[in-house]
Amino acid sequence: MATERNSRNTGSANRSGSTNRSGSAKRTNSAGRTGSANRSGGARPSGRRRVSKAELKRRQRKKWIILGVEFFVVLILIVALFFITKLDVIHKDYLDGEDTEIADTGNTDDMLDEFMVDEDDVKFNDIGSDMQGYRNIALFGVDARNNNLGKGCRTDTIIIASINEETKEIKLASVYRDTYLNLGNDTYNKANGAYAHGGPKQAINMLNMNFDLNITDYVTVGWGAVADTVDALGGIEIDVDESEIGHLNNYQVETSQSLGRKYTKLTQTGLVNLDGIQAVSYCRIRYTAGDDFKRAERQREVIQALADKAQSVALKNPATLNKIANDVFPSTATSLTLNEILSLLSDIASYKIVDTTGFPTEQYRATGVIGSKGDCVIPADLATNVTLMHEFLFGDTSYTPSSEVQSYSAKIHSDTGK
Repeated sequence: MATERNSRNTGSANRSGSTNRSGSAKRTNSAGRTGSANRSGGARPSGRRRVSKAELKRRQRKKWIILGVEFFVVLILIVALFFITKLDVIHKDYLDGEDTEIADTGNTDDMLDEFMVDEDDVKFNDIGSDMQGYRNIALFGVDARNNNLGKGCRTDTIIIASINEETKEIKLASVYRDTYLNLGNDTYNKANGAYAHGGPKQAINMLNMNFDLNITDYVTVGWGAVADTVDALGGIEIDVDESEIGHLNNYQVETSQSLGRKYTKLTQTGLVNLDGIQAVSYCRIRYTAGDDFKRAERQREVIQALADKAQSVALKNPATLNKIANDVFPSTATSLTLNEILSLLSDIASYKIVDTTGFPTEQYRATGVIGSKGDCVIPADLATNVTLMHEFLFGDTSYTPSSEVQSYSAKIHSDTGK
């Protein structure tokens, strides 16, 4: 675990809440300090020179080699989730041993604190070494009808994207939103409540604690970003069947109203080219056989289609992806920076989504009403599901869940009888 975490930042890296690395204006926080606090909470030392672009580039060269081009994949993945938002970009900058000044973006300290995720904020279980060589990122789609990307919104979409840094193969694992889990604060309820109660920090902790993971990065995006990207790519091909077309068209009405756009009624089934509004509406379908399990599968299907189309477009016109990145990034809340994504766009052809699935797995899950918490998906049992997740994501066929996961699993069994 230490190796995986240390690959993210060599030395003692500080992180700021800047939305513009080159901004020269300083932001004064609520404590009256100018600039940002370092990771240990102390004020920034006075008189420290600002890092030049050339020097920063040189210092980060080694880190980019370690990280590879995984961040580009996030660009493709983030646009396949959905959320209504026009909020300012909020992200963290990666620095090596030096602070930079913070641009005045108008974001409050409380807002920045909610969206900033430092490794000190993240909980790790006593996990083994099976994740070495993999980069794991949490992808969130939040059900909201306003501009809020943070607390108060439940995550209709929760996906773990695991990237093999050597082979560039990607696996996607949905965590069903109604899964009864430890919410990252030793209370138990539906998984989608973690983000609602504590924003991305608590949602990441929920995933790490319940599944023995080491996630520190996340992306939250919206319906508008998905629709814009699909349209910019010229649509995506999806196989729509008879049971889906009616629901897809019904969802188009609300989706188009929410985004202030017109929609085109879909009139045929089979392999069809969906535009942006249609693709978002397809992701939302839940009233067919398979219910929410099938909806999560549709979301992963759209991610796959977007990745395939983006690779095709990149071969013909790489500048299109740069434009999409610039257009979409302001409609996200993420721990990644636009420069990190844009600088790695050229290697899109190296990546491939090789498999997707959902958790809890079909053979080790149940459904039922748990008191006032309502209908839940119950991992039966959690420890077995964690073993299967590590086998799916990392190829570890003999993973033993941590003692913490074992205790969460016992609590879930006690609460549900499953």
